[in-house]
Amino acid sequence: MQGRLLLKPIAPIADLCRGVLARAVRLYPVQVHAFIFLGNHYHLLLTTPSAARLAAFMNYFNSNLAREVGRAVRWREKFWGRRYQAILVSGEPAAQLDRLIYLLRHGCKENLVRRPEDWPGASAVPNLLTGQPVSGTWFDRTAFYRAGRNGVRLERQNFISTESFHLTPLPAWSHLGPDEHRARIASLVGIVEAETARRIDASGREPLGRAHVQRQDPHRAPLLLAHRAAPLVHAASRAVRDAIRRAYRRFVAAYREASARFRLGTDLSALLGRFPIGSFLPPGPFVPDFPSAPR
Repeated sequence: MQGRLLLKPIAPIADLCRGVLARAVRLYPVQVHAFIFLGNHYHLLLTTPSAARLAAFMNYFNSNLAREVGRAVRWREKFWGRRYQAILVSGEPAAQLDRLIYLLRHGCKENLVRRPEDWPGASAVPNLLTGQPVSGTWFDRTAFYRAGRNGVRLERQNFISTESFHLTPLPAWSHLGPDEHRARIASLVGIVEAETARRIDASGREPLGRAHVQRQDPHRAPLLLAHRAAPLVHAASRAVRDAIRRAYRRFVAAYREASARFRLGTDLSALLGRFPIGSFLPPGPFVPDFPSAPR
């Protein structure tokens, strides 16, 4: 909300981020390739089986992350300033690699830390380098609440568990063995470190450092926020980018045509073949059912 640093990069918040993410992955399975949580936003690089799965996953993840982190930083107002943005990444290996290294640069490109591994918030870098699963804490508030209502003596630790999942290599790297995959990740991290060192030498400005980043007030709003239009797709070549744009325009045209027929009163079951695959069907008309007044 308003660019505030509510996702404060300290150990307890990082643990919550990983725990909620792991819980969401278990309940709504997606393949997570990389992630990074900055102070006021985060990035996930995912592969999902469908748009419906992505929507369910993100709904669960964003809502629970807002509740848990909001409690931790004592923020009682709206947490997210806007809904999430899902941007397609093309099947080109170069496009996938570009997105991965983009995530690895976070923390360094803002001149906050010198190395990707130095970022104190939740980050996939340590797990990508070691191959270890991502794990974090999950507090089952629903069970805790129900137990309290049933008169059970509440011990908070009895409702805390550890959630975990393994990161998945990029689709373009799915053929790699674990050792080679970690070696490639280490090479990318080395590239980011070298870029950061050159930038520091050229500017003469040292990064803020972990300690300074962790001392920042999570309720503080920045004076200036950068607003950039998000692209429709991340692609490595213009030909692929244009092809995806054309496909998306056909998708939108088909949906609008079917939706117009639905609004004219055509039965939804008769239009199922007209709505494009991967779209969300419109809801049926709302019919109020008012109970009769007592006599």
